[in-house]
Amino acid sequence: MIKMDRVFLVVLMLALSHLALAQGSTEIGADSVGEWQLSRLFHPTESQRRAEERGQIFIYEGLKDTDVVRAMDEEFDRVESMMFAGTVVTDPQGKELRDPKSGEVVSEDDGCD
Repeated sequence: MIKMDRVFLVVLMLALSHLALAQGSTEIGADSVGEWQLSRLFHPTESQRRAEERGQIFIYEGLKDTDVVRAMDEEFDRVESMMFAGTVVTDPQGKELRDPKSGEVVSEDDGCD
């Protein structure tokens, strides 16, 4: 059974990620959030690793599908501590795909509506 403090932490991190992504080009924009998440994903601190060992799950939001595939290959031993939401779909060159009608970035359906 998941402890409430762990659920609260995951929800808080997801909310902060959404807030930062919504800020767009402001001081804390999507690029800095993506870079922070990539750093945590591929270069976790010792305290982050210990938290994962205790069962903490981190939700990565808005990363490119190429980064998710890389994480599955390079960080497979930590996969139980990862969840990916709003993954951005890319073309074979790694460029973000955009919806031709709306111009919005295409993201995978995570089924969390």
